[in-house]
Amino acid sequence: MTSTITIATRESRLALWQAHHVKQLLEAQGHQVSLLGMTTLGDQILDQPLSKVGGKGLFIKELEVALADGSAHIAVHSLKDVPMDLPQGFALACILEREDPRDAWVSPHFDSLESLPQGAVVGTSSLRRTVLLHALRPDLKIEPLRGNLDTRLRKLDEGQYAGIVLATAGLKRLGLAERIRHSFDLDRMMPAAGQGAIGIEICDDRPDLAALLAPLNDLPTAIRVYAERGVSRTMGGSCSMPLAAHATLEKGVLAISAAWGDPHNSHAPLIQAKDQCEIDLNHPTVLQQASELGIRVAQQLIQKGAVAVIK
Repeated sequence: MTSTITIATRESRLALWQAHHVKQLLEAQGHQVSLLGMTTLGDQILDQPLSKVGGKGLFIKELEVALADGSAHIAVHSLKDVPMDLPQGFALACILEREDPRDAWVSPHFDSLESLPQGAVVGTSSLRRTVLLHALRPDLKIEPLRGNLDTRLRKLDEGQYAGIVLATAGLKRLGLAERIRHSFDLDRMMPAAGQGAIGIEICDDRPDLAALLAPLNDLPTAIRVYAERGVSRTMGGSCSMPLAAHATLEKGVLAISAAWGDPHNSHAPLIQAKDQCEIDLNHPTVLQQASELGIRVAQQLIQKGAVAVIK
């Protein structure tokens, strides 16, 4: 094992917070850690929705190149940005304990979505958030909103939008919780698969790194996230699709709900599905069981009319 662990990370303020968080956890275990900040293609293309330029995988490609050529040993990601199927040669080594997975309503003048005037402009570039917002308020005008967290807040404060929707976790992590008017109830604005969780990626031929990172893995979070990603994988594996999934784990019962909306018809009702199963946290195939539950929920969505993206 190398004497210093190098973390590849994007250079946005939130990505660096996450990388420093992992750095502190590893240093607490006695490891030496350094950071390798990188600008990804997803950070550079800001004038188009991600769904039109290759999806959220654009945020991790350069980091994977650094892993492959040895410039870095691990890469730290917001898990909702990680494609459902990683390229050959890479593996998701661990998932940290999840922060609040909910979406947040942020607005300088309006305390809720309901208080917006007819036809108000709301900012988001997420197809998931777009269809969920239209399900709540079909009259709203949804405008693209790209850039890092600080850029999005600046555009809001400049008056380009009446309000914007952001991940609660990111705002909390950067000490910006005071900007949150409220976090949406999960049954009103269901989050993206893996939202609020941090994932660590490695090359799959590094069992030493996998063992080193194992203490950072939060199994209850991983189980819930694997179920959510099972839904997304079955629906086409893209992070940039009008799909929401959220799982809970309580008293040995894993439950998951999912929703899909038609991005081309703002008046179409959401298609929703849910299922649950008993689960044993100590069973060796627990993550596979979680994924299979997600697959069953995705199949329900498809049977009800949701459109999966077939590769």
